[in-house]
Amino acid sequence: MRRALACIVALLVTGVSGTAQASPVWAGKKADRYRSYADLAAHEKEGRDYRRVQRGPGRAHVAHRRVAHIAIHGGAIEAPTTQLADHAAGGAYAFYSFEGIKASGNGDLHITSTRFDEPRALELVAQSDYTVSWHGAKGSSATTYVGGRDRALARKVAGALRAAGFAVAVTVPAELAGTNPGNIVNRNRRHRGVQLELTRGQRELFFRGGNLSRAWIEDPANRTKAFYRYVAAVDRALS
Repeated sequence: MRRALACIVALLVTGVSGTAQASPVWAGKKADRYRSYADLAAHEKEGRDYRRVQRGPGRAHVAHRRVAHIAIHGGAIEAPTTQLADHAAGGAYAFYSFEGIKASGNGDLHITSTRFDEPRALELVAQSDYTVSWHGAKGSSATTYVGGRDRALARKVAGALRAAGFAVAVTVPAELAGTNPGNIVNRNRRHRGVQLELTRGQRELFFRGGNLSRAWIEDPANRTKAFYRYVAAVDRALS
């Protein structure tokens, strides 16, 4: 009996990637302070507490307007999702980020994906056919959870990441799955996108010393080779 119980416990603490997780990917998530962008904007000041950044592809890449990389929990909310989405978009794809820039308390600016209704983001995503939404998850093991309703593209992204040497979870927890039609990543022209949830352990590998402070991640000189290898893998799946 004791042996059976030990096996059950081992299964419960093992992450979906097949390795033990030091901390759950969703544990400790608090309820959003704001339930919509209008609610947030009524209490927080743009330019002081948050900023919105976006761009479309250059003229040489007009045909690539169909792809958008977004980071709706960017800046210091879920670091370094802004930098990942920005580099992935480059000059070829559309890019959007909602960034927390407060000295502290940036978690208050988190609006869950199914309620994120900032107008500029909705417009940009609505004009795209393929959307990749970058997020940060809990967990010290370096792992990525690939979700979203675009299962064909999600499989390609997962395969490209594994081929580049990155761990990808075999299954995705329901709270990270990104399959709700109301999730902003699924509100493009095809009504399906790809949601990437990167554990903290994975994100720390992208910067020297594992430092994810805002000032540190905003300096490209602090990026590791893993940062560029990861983004290149995602973009290969989109090409």
